[in-house]
Amino acid sequence: MSATPKAPPEVRTVVLATHTHPEQTTAAVEAAIAAAERAGRTLVAEAGERGKHGLSDRLAPAEELDRPPDLCLVLGGDGSILQALRRWSGTGVPIFGINFGTIGFLAATEPADLEAGLDRAFSGEFDVMSMPGLELGLPVDRPVGLNDVSFVRRPHGRVAELSYSLGGEELGHVRCDGLVAATPAGSTGYNLANSGPVLAWGVAGYVVSFIAPHTLTARALVAAPPDTLRVSNARGREPVDIALDGDPVAHLESGAEVEIHFREDVAALAQLPGSNFYHRMRDKFGRLAK
Repeated sequence: MSATPKAPPEVRTVVLATHTHPEQTTAAVEAAIAAAERAGRTLVAEAGERGKHGLSDRLAPAEELDRPPDLCLVLGGDGSILQALRRWSGTGVPIFGINFGTIGFLAATEPADLEAGLDRAFSGEFDVMSMPGLELGLPVDRPVGLNDVSFVRRPHGRVAELSYSLGGEELGHVRCDGLVAATPAGSTGYNLANSGPVLAWGVAGYVVSFIAPHTLTARALVAAPPDTLRVSNARGREPVDIALDGDPVAHLESGAEVEIHFREDVAALAQLPGSNFYHRMRDKFGRLAK
């Protein structure tokens, strides 16, 4: 994730995405519609989103756009922001999140600052951070994870036996519950719960770690961007589930191997000027420990 912000685009058309629980964001959607009208911006939404809040007559259909929007406004938590980042990956559309979730580490601002946040979003008063991703070498829809790629044994299944290699060298082969490869942005998600390490935004690389390894020697490893990761499932073992940013997308069969590649500039995240990664770490995760 680049620590050097880019200039924001000129904002004319904004696509809306919201939390999976519409009752938590309906009032915020009303505020967003009003803010867009004040700013003279066009607020659009895709069909499923328009029906969520009963506001189809006040949100223009995103399907009628002849080009990508200038901005995606997300009213939701990190899961909703990640879905938007994957949805608009490769287009350059920045994702501006207002946190209606539990942590909101990727969000630009909080509900307490809703009005000011909306005004900044519609006026283009934000920085754009370039986000890397991890590309899964399988034929799946949108094969890039912005947070992580995880390999997890199935519920009630046998313990997995996974190995991984970098630069053609096998670096780990253990019985475990799974394996996770995480970007710097994703290092504060599943990877943090898996004992880290956390990579600050701007660090070039990604981290690979086993989940609940049955060994005393397995350690997380930070890999360099050019190094291809290969994950293998031992012969005779059950398939393991593969997920991108928590969404199941495929299986790694017994005896199979898959490659994962680090990719720069996959998606764009909007942040308020002056945002500080370390302050955010203390604020977001210190709060959970109280």
